[in-house]
Amino acid sequence: MEDGVKGFFQKYGGAIIGGIIALVLACTNLYRIVIGIVLVVIGMWAGNYFQKNKDAVKEKLKNLIDKM
Repeated sequence: MEDGVKGFFQKYGGAIIGGIIALVLACTNLYRIVIGIVLVVIGMWAGNYFQKNKDAVKEKLKNLIDKM
């Protein structure tokens, strides 16, 4: 019986912990803060990418607009 329970938690432990964290975030409205932080990080990454690949981004946007 222990191998079954131990095996279950080894196999699904991450999912259980993730579900508990998601439940706590949902119940305490902390998900709004987490979403805000994620959006800031994505914005920082995008800005850095656009700055370093300016010519490639311009070309891709030009091609996208031409297709429309």
